[in-house]
This record gives sequence, structure tokens and C-alpha cells, in this order.
Amino acid sequence: MRRILREKIIAALERARAAGELSSNGEPAGLAVEAPREAEHGDWATNAALVMAKPEKKNPRNLAEIIVGHLQDPEGFLEKMEVAGPGFINFTLSRRWWLHRLREVLRQGEAYGQVDLGRGRKVQVEFVSANPTGPLHVGHGRGAAVGDALARVLAAAGFDVSREYYINDAGRQMQTLGRSVLYRYLELFGRPVEFQSDLYQGDYIRDLAREVEAVEGERYLGLTEEEAVAALYPWAAGRIGQGIRDDLSAFGVNHDVWFSEQSLYQNGLLADTLAELKYRGHLYEEGGALWFATTGFGDDKDRVLRKSSGDYTYFASDIAYHRDKFTRGFDLVINLWGADHHGYVPRMKSAVEALGYSSDQLQILLVQLVNLLRGGQPVAMSTRAGQFVTLREVVEEVGVDAARFMFLTRNSDSPLDFDLEAAKKQSAENPVYYVQYLHARICSVFKTAAAEGLALPGPDDADLSRLTLDEELGLMKHLAAFPDLIAGAAASLEPHRLTHYLTELAQRFHPYYNRHRFVSQDRSLSLARLVLVQAVRQVAANGLNLLGVSAPEKM
Repeated sequence: MRRILREKIIAALERARAAGELSSNGEPAGLAVEAPREAEHGDWATNAALVMAKPEKKNPRNLAEIIVGHLQDPEGFLEKMEVAGPGFINFTLSRRWWLHRLREVLRQGEAYGQVDLGRGRKVQVEFVSANPTGPLHVGHGRGAAVGDALARVLAAAGFDVSREYYINDAGRQMQTLGRSVLYRYLELFGRPVEFQSDLYQGDYIRDLAREVEAVEGERYLGLTEEEAVAALYPWAAGRIGQGIRDDLSAFGVNHDVWFSEQSLYQNGLLADTLAELKYRGHLYEEGGALWFATTGFGDDKDRVLRKSSGDYTYFASDIAYHRDKFTRGFDLVINLWGADHHGYVPRMKSAVEALGYSSDQLQILLVQLVNLLRGGQPVAMSTRAGQFVTLREVVEEVGVDAARFMFLTRNSDSPLDFDLEAAKKQSAENPVYYVQYLHARICSVFKTAAAEGLALPGPDDADLSRLTLDEELGLMKHLAAFPDLIAGAAASLEPHRLTHYLTELAQRFHPYYNRHRFVSQDRSLSLARLVLVQAVRQVAANGLNLLGVSAPEKM
């Protein structure tokens, strides 16, 4: 309705100009149509008169009266329009509108909620991108859930979305991985080694070493350490990388592109990027190192791209990678990073700007830590000691649906408490169960209707005027808000809004279900209520699908 009201307001302004009552042209800057905070102020409100008062040199309330006088509503969707406060215009929608929207849910079905905010703009969402040096942990799981849900929401909002995983398969961490596996391998043969604290400590390294020993036997005992590390790290990274892909697939996350960091070197992308930055005058050499003058873009100090040793920094690779993203034609690039990368954000935006793009074309979402609990008590984790809970372990214990929904119950930039025991409860204390139970309950209503010989009505097969209860109107209003919810979640890059919306839908539905019968001797009322609950089920299913969560027919 926001879009329709906006169109009606703009049309009213055009009619007022034609009548000589307004002088300014075009859509006024800052025009907003929002739901008022107080229910008594109606369903929607606009600030049109307030933002136009200065350029029109008119009293806002008088201007509001002019706008109201030219608003036309031939469909009968508006029950009341009134000027309030300093010049707001409040709108109360008619029951006819809410019944119209209810029918639209059934007509559009799985497409209900989709909007054309993106207008086909190409967007890349890069998420997870964990180093192939260890299995995904619970923190990666949160990033996977947020990134995948965000991609789904953006697609529903009309964007052309591509999901990407950046494989950090170059640099020092690969050497460290190879050395970690080699040392555990040598231990299997009784060779004395000093397993330093900077090596990867987890049990998965021992498992890899045992696998090498089982397949290759004593092959690596006769090689120098450098030879053995060079041979082991690509193999180990490949094995870990395949495990990451398998875990993500089991979690319902599938990337469209897996981009190798090594390809930046092999395909000359890094060299080309440095050449472009040099051409633009942003590089200089000092002390044998190559520097990027990021202070010219607001950074607190210039950054090294190539060390005096000749090794390139991670920043150099990241710049080349982001240049490649934009040359592939993406209008907007979205990265999901761990919260510990906070200081890296302005540096990366500086690089994008230096390459000739707008820094706004790069949006970076920081994903905060997950505090894993069991019955309210913290689960001890230490990534340094290799003691962490993997994503696979969480999924095996609570299931994909519960894990994904719980990861999305808060904004990604806020720490999240994830209680494993709460995620397994079959009660209102478990938010995903509470929402899925709504869907299952409605499916049971349909079975009851079928047993009574009552076919599910289409959108025009029932007298919806029979829906007179405040609870029913509240449900209709909530369903009607779903497309705006999708548009808002996409514009703000906040997929967690969906979990809040669905939880409120369940909070509205379950009491209604408990108090009233949907199939009764009153056939007319039964048909009307069956239309309503069909719409509730459809929106619940559409919302759960955007979260990557199933909509079960029975529980």
C-alpha cells in the first residue's frame, strides 16, 4: 500500500499544480509514506506537506488540506484522510482494501511478497569465505545463514544476485597448514617435532595426517621439510575445502562462484590492478616496499602492498579481487566479514574509491560472535587450542531449520546467544518451532475441511465480509505488510527482519486458532476463514523459504 499511496499523493500534487494551487515541480525531496507509531493515527501517514512547505512558502497544514482535496480514491481503498499535528496527513484504510490484499495473497501464491526494488541490478554477495585451513565453526554458520538469507531476500526484491565464496588458498596460512599436517604425520612415525603454538591445533589435523600415512606410507619421510610442506598444503587445503562445501550444502547454502585467491596471481589480475593504481597516481615506493597512498582517501596511514621481501600483502590481493568483482559488472558488492575485520572496512572502501568506483558500491556487513550455550550455560570454546564447536556438530544436534532460524533472530552486527537446548524444544520457547507449527496447524485444518467434504475456496469463492473479528483484521493487516517487509529488509540488508515478522505472525495466529473453529456448520463463515488461513499459510511458507527454513505439513 505504501507504493499505491505514494502514487496517489504524487498524482494529487500534479492535479494541484494544474489547478494553480502549487508552484514547485517534480516529486518533493524527502517525501515519505510511513506507518505511524500510534494506531489511533491510522494505518499510514505522509510528510508531503511538511517537506513542501518551505519551497511552496505555505503553512504546512494549509498545504496538507490542498493535497487532501486533490487526492482521488476511485477504488474505495481509503476510509478516512485527515490532517494532523503540524501538517501530517493520516490515512485509514477501508476493510475493502484489507480484503483486496487478502485475495491478492492467494492469487500471487509463492510470488506474494516479491517486489521490484532492485529492477534487475546485479548484486554480488560474498560470504563465509573461511580459510581452507580448518572446518567451519559455529561463527561461520551464522555468516552462512545471514549471507544466504540476504541473497534470497535481495532476489525476492528484484535484484540479480550472485553468491560467491573467496578461497584464501595463497599466502602464509597455506604454508602453516602444510607444516601442521607434516608435523602430525612425523609424530605418527615417532619422529621428534616441536609443534609450535602458531600451527593449527585441532584434531582434524591429526585426522589428515593419519589419512596421509594410510595412503602414502613413508613417502614424506625422505623429503626435505620445504618439499613436504609444498606437497601437503594443496592436498590438505583441497580436503578441507571439500569438507567446507559439503557442510555448506548440508546447511542449505550453495554458492554460485568459488573464487580462488591463487587465480589473482596466475591470471595476472594482481599485476593489472597494481598497474592501474600506479597509473592513477596512488602508489609510491619507499624503503624497498610498494605503498598505497590510502591517506588520500581518509585512511589514518598509507598501506604496504608489496613488502621489501617481495611478498604481497593480503590487502594487495583484496584490492585486485574487488576490482575483478566490479569488472564483472556488479552494481553493488556486499561482503560479510567477521567482526574482527572492523578496522579493515575503511581501508577497503578507500581502495574501491581509488579504483574509480563509489565507496557506496561496496557494502560490508560485520557478523558478530556467537555465544554458544547449553541450558543457559556457556559452552567452552578456544579456536587457538583447536577446541571449537563445528557447524556440522550444531546441525547434527539441532537440525538445519533450527540452526538457520536461530542464527537469524538478531541483526548480524549484534552478538548472538545460541542455546542448543532451547533450539530443540517443541514449545513457544523455540521460535522456529513456534513458526513452523503455525504452518503445520493450518495444514491440519485443511485435512479437517477435506474430511468434511469442504474444498478449499479460491480468492473469489467466499464472502470475506464474514471476517469481522479484530483478530482477523489484525492478521489481514500483517499479511498485507509482507511485501513492504521484503523491500525494507532488502534496502537495509537486514534479513533478520523476517524472523521477527514471522514470529509476530505466529503470535497473532495461534491464539486465533485456539479460540475459533475454522470448519463449522456455518458454511459461509467456514469458507471465509479458510481463505484467511490459506493466506496465512502461504505467507508463512514464503517467509520461511526466504530464510532457507522448511515449512512442514505436520510436526
